[in-house]
Amino acid sequence: MSFTSDVKQELSLKSVTGGEERAELSALIQMTSSISVSSRGMAIAVTTENAPVSRAIYRMMKGRYTVNIETSVRRRMNLNKNLIYSMKIYGPVTEILKDLCIYSARGLQDRPLQKVVQKDPWARAYLAGAFMADGSVNSPQTSGYHLEIKACNEMHAEFLIDLMARFDIPARSITRRSKHVVYLKASDRISDFLRVCGADRCLLEFENERISRDFMNNMQRLNNVDVANEVKSIHASNKQIADIELLQKYDRLKSLDIKVREAADIRLRNPDATLSELAEIYNRETGSSVTKSGMKHRFVKIHDLAEELRKHHGEE
Repeated sequence: MSFTSDVKQELSLKSVTGGEERAELSALIQMTSSISVSSRGMAIAVTTENAPVSRAIYRMMKGRYTVNIETSVRRRMNLNKNLIYSMKIYGPVTEILKDLCIYSARGLQDRPLQKVVQKDPWARAYLAGAFMADGSVNSPQTSGYHLEIKACNEMHAEFLIDLMARFDIPARSITRRSKHVVYLKASDRISDFLRVCGADRCLLEFENERISRDFMNNMQRLNNVDVANEVKSIHASNKQIADIELLQKYDRLKSLDIKVREAADIRLRNPDATLSELAEIYNRETGSSVTKSGMKHRFVKIHDLAEELRKHHGEE
């Protein structure tokens, strides 16, 4: 089962009542349903590919309203052959839609009335319902973080964005194949969304995987830095040794200050050491004190003299 299915299943099993139930059901009905008219009268036709979501809608509709519900299951006739769970809900359809704040005297609403999310717990429940209806989230084990909800229309997308902003979750929207999609990319924002919706078990799984991934990525970056520094140190050492050997070739090393000659001798005996390590060796062997910067300054003197010799003798 996918991580999206795990989240939807966890949310579908939560027990909600009162205003929270109405808000969650409002999102589910608006985003999964259409109005059907037949000889039996008007009905709410619900379609979803998620069995737990279908059961949650059935449970809440039966608990909240006096309705008759016909259910059916069919297999989608395409390559993935997903199961389609359908319901036809017969009863006081107009009154149900008014209660869910998606129908008013002006007809069906592009976005629910604000009163359905007036309180924060109701807003949280609406977001949970919206995700169950048409949301998806990448597994935390994948390389990219992405959560999205397909809104009914542009106004509904704006409604979802405003709702997330109430909980400091900055969402964005795009249009994809004529659908308005509200999405989150940052892993911490996805964690916030799961927390707001109440998907605590999936949140824990997401956070554990995210922390583990971030830790490994940081370790890899540190390893890359260490390797880069080591390569840089080796390259500098090779240049310093080449300078010293050139001075030895032309018998110019002895003309330098004793402290510079001591630094050159220590470098030749310790070709793999860093400047900091050379300074420690120098301090230990000579009893004198020199810093990493001081050691570097001595090699600069050696390099300047070596460059003069290269120019004078045509050395490469």
